[in-house]
Amino acid sequence: MSTTSFSLLLLCLSLFGTTIHSKPLTSPYLSSTTLFPNYQKMLKSFKIFIYKPNEALAFNSPAESLFNSSLQNSPFVTQNPEEAHLFFVPFRSTISTRSIARVVKRHREELPYWNRTLGADHFYLSCAGLGYESDRNIVELKKNSVQITCFPASQGKFVPHKDIALPPVSTSHAPHAPDNKTTKFLGYFRQVQLKESSLINELVNDPNFLIESEPSDQLTYTMRLASSKFCLFEYGGDFSGIGEALSFGCVPVVITDRPIQDLPFMDVLRWQEIVVFVNNNGGAKELKRVLGDTCGERYEQMKALGKKASQHFVWNELPQPLDSFHTVMYQLWLRRHTIRYARWG
Repeated sequence: MSTTSFSLLLLCLSLFGTTIHSKPLTSPYLSSTTLFPNYQKMLKSFKIFIYKPNEALAFNSPAESLFNSSLQNSPFVTQNPEEAHLFFVPFRSTISTRSIARVVKRHREELPYWNRTLGADHFYLSCAGLGYESDRNIVELKKNSVQITCFPASQGKFVPHKDIALPPVSTSHAPHAPDNKTTKFLGYFRQVQLKESSLINELVNDPNFLIESEPSDQLTYTMRLASSKFCLFEYGGDFSGIGEALSFGCVPVVITDRPIQDLPFMDVLRWQEIVVFVNNNGGAKELKRVLGDTCGERYEQMKALGKKASQHFVWNELPQPLDSFHTVMYQLWLRRHTIRYARWG
């Protein structure tokens, strides 16, 4: 162990101490015994019918574009609506709410599938989200259908346990982390968005933390991740590096002022076992206390589980097993059993 690594270990231990778990977890999943058999069933049987859009589709975010293109070219798509488990209602990112209402109305009138469940076996893609409207078509779409949105979701426009958040697309393509990495920093924060943060301002001059804007190149960014114990992310800010942080063993720390209900893969992952959550109201003192509580055995366990979970945060132009696209599809598959809602009025 290098002098720097040993010093950080002493700092980590002195901040609070270690937490000992008598039975360490070996899986980052809520239920690995059901996930993998069900995933295989999904690959073999899951079918999606896609309504034909009346205009060309265009999306504002990379995650929306990748999900849409991956779905359109996937074996999940069927041309026979009678064998479909779910129905996809596509529309462009910049469409108005009034136009969305017309899209739903057209599908309701032209085909029988919406009216069977009032849209409960339908889903749509929207990172902007839908507000509360009085139009029947929008009410049913928002209340009954599954919204696939971006993370973090627009405030007040995400319904937990129904809606799904897409994991962010990495803005970098960092090389693999070195095997013999040396820990230099307790925490690393990449300040992509110039957002005022009192907590980050407190950490700027702390030698145990590295706060910087976009690194000069991908190799530098990789070394930052590989040489830090924790990677800091502010909820509502840039999360594009969370997948790489997990894969490089830099345990993510999510700084927030409220409970988070729109995390990606909430049906799949034990988020509390791979990410540290910190209330930003406590300032740097509270952050260091929480990080100190995540030292030793607890830290090593979180790092190992995070590396296992990192495969789900990778977007590919050609989807690969258990990547972001397939894990989102698995969440949709879990929602294929629909509820038949009472009819309007």
